Amino acid sequence: MEAVDVFDLIERMTALIRSEERKKCAELGLQPVHLQVLDYLSRCNRYSDTPAALTNYLGMTRGTVSQTLLLLEKKGYVKKTADVADRRVVHLSLLPEGETMLQQARQSELFKQAAVIFKENKFVNHEMIFVKALMALQKANRSQSFGLCKTCQHFTTLPTGFQCNLTKELLSDSDSEKICQEHNIL
Repeated sequence: MEAVDVFDLIERMTALIRSEERKKCAELGLQPVHLQVLDYLSRCNRYSDTPAALTNYLGMTRGTVSQTLLLLEKKGYVKKTADVADRRVVHLSLLPEGETMLQQARQSELFKQAAVIFKENKFVNHEMIFVKALMALQKANRSQSFGLCKTCQHFTTLPTGFQCNLTKELLSDSDSEKICQEHNIL
């Protein structure tokens, strides 16, 4: 049997994921970028819930992200809130209607089948393989990692909870499980 090119496999999986995403979005009257924004906002922590962080994460222009946010805000999926300490900073949050839309879009048979395959075959450290591949691609592309807070070199466990050593702020359990733009690979 001939060796398989891993990047060909990743490219094919990505194409299938995007195809499924486009179908779901069409059913729900959304564009793929709308779904990507809703998904990001459901997974980012308080350091990463800004339009600038969203722009970095998506790799799109500020104008595209701004127009997308305006539309999602009009539809009642997203809310903008000024930061209490610095009124120039805007925080984004997912409203219940946006969460409902995201859940409807995520209900995909393709993803359910893939999850079953991974569980049934008990792939050893499959997550780590994908994490390492992603880290290599991010490094080669000079992009921010946007990793889970709890996997960052700044993340610290204290007797009373968690802390970010970059900001010196305490972190909630929820924050530690979400992605952060300040993430630094261990």
